[in-house]
Amino acid sequence: MTDTTTPAAGGNEPAKAWSGRFTEPVSDLVKRYTASVFFDQRMARQDIRGSLAHAKMLARQGIIGAADLADIERGMAQIKGEIERGEFSWNLDDEDVHLNIEKRLTALVGDAGKRLHTGRSRNDQVATDIRLWLRDAIDQILELIREFQKNLLDVAEANADTPMPGFTHLQVAQPVTFGHHLMAYYEMSRRDAERFADCRKRVNRLPLGSAALAGTSYPIDREFVAAELDFDEVCFNSLDAVSDRDFAIEFCAASALLMTHLSRFSEELILWMSPRVGFIDLADRFCTGSSIMPQKKNPDVPELVRGKTGRVNGSLIALLTLMKGQPLAYNKDNQEDKEPLFDTADTVIDTLRIYADMITGIKVKTEAMRGALTQGYATATDLADYLVKKGLPFRDAHEAVALAVRAADVKGCDLPQFSLDELRIAMAHVPGAAERLGDDIFAVLTVEGSLASRRHIGGTAPEQVRAAITRARQHIV
Repeated sequence: MTDTTTPAAGGNEPAKAWSGRFTEPVSDLVKRYTASVFFDQRMARQDIRGSLAHAKMLARQGIIGAADLADIERGMAQIKGEIERGEFSWNLDDEDVHLNIEKRLTALVGDAGKRLHTGRSRNDQVATDIRLWLRDAIDQILELIREFQKNLLDVAEANADTPMPGFTHLQVAQPVTFGHHLMAYYEMSRRDAERFADCRKRVNRLPLGSAALAGTSYPIDREFVAAELDFDEVCFNSLDAVSDRDFAIEFCAASALLMTHLSRFSEELILWMSPRVGFIDLADRFCTGSSIMPQKKNPDVPELVRGKTGRVNGSLIALLTLMKGQPLAYNKDNQEDKEPLFDTADTVIDTLRIYADMITGIKVKTEAMRGALTQGYATATDLADYLVKKGLPFRDAHEAVALAVRAADVKGCDLPQFSLDELRIAMAHVPGAAERLGDDIFAVLTVEGSLASRRHIGGTAPEQVRAAITRARQHIV
């Protein structure tokens, strides 16, 4: 994109909007290298919308006539139809989506098309189109996050009391429920939605009217254009308005975090689906087989989500690097913002869409989850808490249970399989521990007892999991 500001008067159409300054044409190699039309044409709808608002303002301010406005509106309606029907001819010589549309408009309506660019530059035009496009993408992403959340909550609710091991360091830690585990991903997605909604506030500021970098001498009404295009406010500094890409970086950062969350979820789905774990199965439509091993069922979708996360992270780094050395105001470097931005939005949208569906295809293997709780002494902490509640200091209780775990390891059994006497003998070296044990300890050592005891807000007790799901449903309505 190159700085241009076209006067209100008509004239012969030059080969380029800026070609009068030059004595030789741009080479074909440079045309191909600098053109963006084959990727930025996706902003055509936003470009037309922005141009119509700009034209309406120009007519309202008396900068162009009512007849010119009518011609522009008629021509843009035809162009919009041609694009939607796939009949529009995109031309490399016209560099980008903006000049392609402007040239076609001029061919259709003559001088009125040439007057459209009065009081603006491609710099503020591009910045406006990107914000309009990104705003639409964010709205779509927020809706897809809600769909993902609703499906996730359905599965969590169905498994609010399905016990499974909770892990730290990939070692069995304490019992949780599968519903509680899924709700952790709901919380991540809630933060993701908050970040995108917050990012949208900074996207939704109007650069148009800043022209190339210094504003314009025409009596424009930027607030009117902002209202026409549903922007919350205008950008208040013309230099910053045309050169700012913080909003694109912020969007990619929010996208990278969302993809990181889904990558973590994917890693767990892959692990859980492995026959060595066997906690879940995924619907066949999200898996593939092997070209050589007929028994294989590979979790390709979550694996690819995990891989595409690196792609989105790379786009974030690309944009940060793009902007880090730019002086004010606009530089041609900024043309390179669109491909990583578009690719990030496409990747996030596609990933959310398929993930929302994949959640509904999870088959939970409850017996395998419960069986895994017999390994790793999952209720050891409950035993320590029991002793503390009986008056033993926590560090002593911790040591006593550690001795009991060592004894169980030697015997090859889980803690609930000990008799009361065996537990007392195992803890005998810690003063005051053995005598505090009673028959009620075995209710504490059950999985259900462990889960039920954590009935505070945020805990894994089934009643609290269901309460969390209820709160979540109210939040996403």
